Amino acid sequence: MARLKYLVIHCTATPEGREVTSAEIRHWHCDPKPRGNGWKQVGYTDMFHLNGGVERLVGNNEDAEVDPWEVTNGAVGYNSVSRHVVYVGGTDRKGNSKDTRTADQRKAMEKYVRNFHRKHPDVRIVGHRELNPSKACPSFSVRRWLLEIGIKQD
Repeated sequence: MARLKYLVIHCTATPEGREVTSAEIRHWHCDPKPRGNGWKQVGYTDMFHLNGGVERLVGNNEDAEVDPWEVTNGAVGYNSVSRHVVYVGGTDRKGNSKDTRTADQRKAMEKYVRNFHRKHPDVRIVGHRELNPSKACPSFSVRRWLLEIGIKQD
């Protein structure tokens, strides 16, 4: 069990307007290679659907500790100290990085992140690419967005 240090925001890296199911995420992440990644667990705790619905993919007890059963595989080297969330989208129809969040997703993400920050003010909220600069994920600047919604971090 480790202290929670990061809330990491991801995108599914799927084309704008294409919905993704939790079953797809499980196949992509947990099916054996070469079909999937062969992971023991999916990469995200919660997923923001195009309509703003938030789906829990991996249970957690909402405290500031990351129990072994809460660990998801979102960012190599950070999983044991992070909670990972994902929004459906993140690319244009040609596969290029693009902020494709719908108005409903933005609203749901803002509510979720504000609530999370209220509960865990010391946890750093970052985009995946801040932990792994070779990634474009989540296809928008989390730092800028946090400022837009009134969350300031040191």
